[in-house]
Amino acid sequence: MSGAFYDTFERHSGGQGLKGHSTHYCPGCGHGVVHRDIAEVIQELGAQDRTIFISPVGCSVFAYYYFDVGNSQAAHGRAPAVALGHKLASPDSLVISYQGDGDLASIGLAETISMAQMGLPLTVIFINNAIYGMTGGQLAPTSLSGQKTATSPDGRTRAMGQPLKMAELIAQLDGPVYVERVALYDAKNRVKARKAIKKALTLQLEGRGYSFIEVLSECPTHLKLSPVEAEQWVKEQMEPVYPLGVKKDTTAATEPWFKGPRPVYTPESVLGLSGAEPAVAAHARAAWPAQLAKRDLSFKFAGSGGDGAQTAALLLVRAAIELGYDATHIPAYGPESRGGTSYADVHVAADEVLNPAAPEPDVLVAFNSPSLAKFASTVVAGGIILYDSTVVPTPPTGLAPGVQVLGVPFTKIATDLGKPMVKNVVALGALQASVKLLPDHALMETLAHVLKDKASVLPLNHAAFAAGRAAIESVPA
Repeated sequence: MSGAFYDTFERHSGGQGLKGHSTHYCPGCGHGVVHRDIAEVIQELGAQDRTIFISPVGCSVFAYYYFDVGNSQAAHGRAPAVALGHKLASPDSLVISYQGDGDLASIGLAETISMAQMGLPLTVIFINNAIYGMTGGQLAPTSLSGQKTATSPDGRTRAMGQPLKMAELIAQLDGPVYVERVALYDAKNRVKARKAIKKALTLQLEGRGYSFIEVLSECPTHLKLSPVEAEQWVKEQMEPVYPLGVKKDTTAATEPWFKGPRPVYTPESVLGLSGAEPAVAAHARAAWPAQLAKRDLSFKFAGSGGDGAQTAALLLVRAAIELGYDATHIPAYGPESRGGTSYADVHVAADEVLNPAAPEPDVLVAFNSPSLAKFASTVVAGGIILYDSTVVPTPPTGLAPGVQVLGVPFTKIATDLGKPMVKNVVALGALQASVKLLPDHALMETLAHVLKDKASVLPLNHAAFAAGRAAIESVPA
């Protein structure tokens, strides 16, 4: 093998014999030619150790068996988003998003356009063979008018839309600096394709901007043609629809500009970026409360928009993390802005959260009737339900054995304090008194940090927390 390829391809016969030097592509397929060119160019540029190849679903799905570089597998259509993450996490890397037409121009169209318009130095290699190759030869966005496929047996009609010209579409955006369409059907055009690929990768290394290379490629299998006939089909049928050439090139007027800051991964810095106290990273992990039999407690905070359920959930998670516990938060928003239910699943674990979802929570905190009705029956046996008795007149029924139901007038307590919106902090106080998971100071310190720019409302929140605690502590045992 040459360039940035592995010496042998382990996918075939464990890398033994002739198959250890063969790709899975069909004879005459353009993918192999483009793979070769990319591998050689990467080596010429001396960039093998900093290249990250993104291959999503499609014929290129097994590219990681061939390229001896960093590899990421992306979900169908999501390669540009994965590429963006790699580029921002490692600004000095050479990131290649390698995609087919069914992937890039169909399910991934939104990501494709969004990433192109951002204009960050990324390289997209787009293989256009006018068909869904891997999944059975269905109609693709790039299939030609009249072309017969598995899902257009009588040919693509006008009602199925016109072929999508991606190079022209991308070239209209302000973000890209270089867009070109090339082909592989003869030696002259293969040389041009290789030059275009090298230019696109060079522009990324120089930090000039986003490049998009569309490659008209043969698919003899689904065209039911020989490799030579497939090359002729691309020349005579595809090229008139997809004219070759440079569609945009502003590189002469574009100075290198991208020098992204290198991310930091120290706990102190990461916690600081997330809004937590940077000094927290040095804290020793707090001992897990002895009275709790479980070492991973699950919570569900639920209410309508504006109830503060999501904020309460985040406060609990942040306080738990600052104590050294593992904690997770998964929000879920309903379509209603008011009156329905949105919720957050929270886990707090002594060691590690293995499943962040909470379909059967140990504790439910419900701020309205729809939330209580929806989730009360999911609380596990022996669990706890806290609900706002101001707005929910009757306690829930049909519960698992041993569930403790505590009605606390969150809204009334908050209103009496002069600010109905602090009812979620009242709920946290009630939660603290009933579960005793975290020490009081943890939640108070987290509140103080969150409200550091609104110090005037901190006493009110302290009062709300204390009132919620008192409401539970005053209940006879």
